[in-house]
Amino acid sequence: MTTVNLPVINSNLSARSSIGFDEKLAQNGFELKAAGVDTLQVNVGKLCNQACKHCHVDASPKRTEIMPREIVEDCLNVLRRYKITTLDITGGAPELNPNFRYFVREARNAGAKVIVRHNLTVMFEAEQEDLPEFFTENEAEVVSSLPYFLGAQTDAQRGAGVFDKSIEALKRLNAVGYGIDEKLILNLVYNPVGAFLPPAQKAIEKDFKRELKVRYDVVFNNLFTITNMPIARYLEWLRRSKNEHVYMQKLVNAFNPATVDGLMCRSLISVDWRGNLYDCDFNQMLDLTLESHLPQTIADFDFAKLANRRIVTDAHCFGCTAGAGSSCGGAVAD
Repeated sequence: MTTVNLPVINSNLSARSSIGFDEKLAQNGFELKAAGVDTLQVNVGKLCNQACKHCHVDASPKRTEIMPREIVEDCLNVLRRYKITTLDITGGAPELNPNFRYFVREARNAGAKVIVRHNLTVMFEAEQEDLPEFFTENEAEVVSSLPYFLGAQTDAQRGAGVFDKSIEALKRLNAVGYGIDEKLILNLVYNPVGAFLPPAQKAIEKDFKRELKVRYDVVFNNLFTITNMPIARYLEWLRRSKNEHVYMQKLVNAFNPATVDGLMCRSLISVDWRGNLYDCDFNQMLDLTLESHLPQTIADFDFAKLANRRIVTDAHCFGCTAGAGSSCGGAVAD
């Protein structure tokens, strides 16, 4: 049984569990350590044109946190020096950072693959109409959230009118070759609406592909199923709806040892808008920093010290190991 609700909702807290994540790992013969660093995942700020109910970043149009140019340069220096193969840019809406396009171009010039966590509707903001052409020019992999292939479910999670704009944005991406040209990858992300785990990734991907094609003539490459993490706005909703205990128990009971090797924290480093380093994006939002003996900022990045580090964990990590697992690239186990 999980512990009682905390008396005050705090978006910086994660939910509680009856068993510690490290303890659960140890019971199954695991110690969670990194296996290298092939991805630099950079959150360039919390400013966003949306305020989604499930957002673990707590992003919105009211946020003012923006990564400055000097931190962008520090990230680029790491990409160049250590030949990090992938730059994964997140937000907020990363495109709203004034250094976003410079960051993408320079990362591509450094030989890195660039992934952009693109919310689709930002395309309709001022001076963002040419994003499809910009993405094409840089062969950026586009990853976009679409809670469902029907409007009511999507708008319930992301705001009124978001679905129609998202479909129009997907059509614009298709028009320049995304989801069609083998070099222009368009992936969608599915988060459940409610206190339950996502369905089997392959099955729901098949449904999404069929329905989006038939209903809207939209195509894409892959669908990633991602478990909602019990932190920030989603945790607040769990507490308001009295689902925290039930959801946490569901995550613990669904722990799958087969997911551990493929956890995203084992191959990436997360960077916040100030340049601080974390084991993953979720730890970043909870301010769970790297172990104290390790480099703490991107300016002090040291590949040798970070590549085999011990991962810092908390109860939210059960979200990444439940069922088929969850990562920025979707399910991690069959």
